[in-house]
Amino acid sequence: MYTLLSSVDFKKLAVTQIPSFGGAFLVAEFIYKFGSFALECLAFVVTWFVLDWAFQPVVRVVLQSTGNSDSQ
Repeated sequence: MYTLLSSVDFKKLAVTQIPSFGGAFLVAEFIYKFGSFALECLAFVVTWFVLDWAFQPVVRVVLQSTGNSDSQ
């Protein structure tokens, strides 16, 4: 985790991960009530992955419009 966070600049991390992280956090907080921390944590990570995958076309457009063309 430390290596991942230290290898990506903050602006790119904010643009690429904060929207999907925030959406997954809200879904997990208000919808997931499994009664098990492990299941809710796993569901959160899967939701974050799916939202991140779904947001990638938007992220590419945002990064290209800001001049940061080294996205993936």
